[in-house]
Amino acid sequence: MTGGIKAIIFDLGNVLIDFDHRIAAKKISKLSGKSMDEIFMLFFDSPLTGLFEEGKISAQDFFLKVKEMLGLKITFEEFIPVWNGIFFLSEKNHAVYKMVQQLRDRYRILLLSNINILHFAYIKEQFLVFEPFHHVVTSFDLKMRKPDPEIYQKALALLGTKAEETFYTDDRPELVSAAKQLGIRGFVFEGKEQLKKDLLSVGVKVGLDAGK
Repeated sequence: MTGGIKAIIFDLGNVLIDFDHRIAAKKISKLSGKSMDEIFMLFFDSPLTGLFEEGKISAQDFFLKVKEMLGLKITFEEFIPVWNGIFFLSEKNHAVYKMVQQLRDRYRILLLSNINILHFAYIKEQFLVFEPFHHVVTSFDLKMRKPDPEIYQKALALLGTKAEETFYTDDRPELVSAAKQLGIRGFVFEGKEQLKKDLLSVGVKVGLDAGK
């Protein structure tokens, strides 16, 4: 490998902001008569949600499909806060955010997330997690999701760096593996202390005050 790290890519979910899909599944279960597990699989591990994250169906169309499949008797306006109310900030998230703030002056910083438009708009309105980033790349905007190689390549193009000059952290091993196949220096996110060690292993120093 030649050259050092010039850019850092962060994942969003479970890195900069935590979430629990079962919060929404539990609320919808009370409204639909379906089990939490059934709703969980439909919402968060289904082709329908994949299409929504890729921006290939609108928020309204997504809701209408969910409403039909679950027999819901609520409006789109009533659905939105239930769908969005799964996010919260942990001490870990605050620590990573501090790292991003410190690193942005020395490196190009990019956020790369598989996310739908409703969740993105909600997080942008309610939290500050996007503010330190030079670039924010979302699946719904690009019409593709990780681990599609092209989404990583588009991130690199925005950063103006080569794969080997780019550090990437994500909590999902399969997404890190896909990035590493392109030559990106990928590491599975396992908490703030491990992130510091991973950064240091490629020559990126984070001050002692970061990540506290």
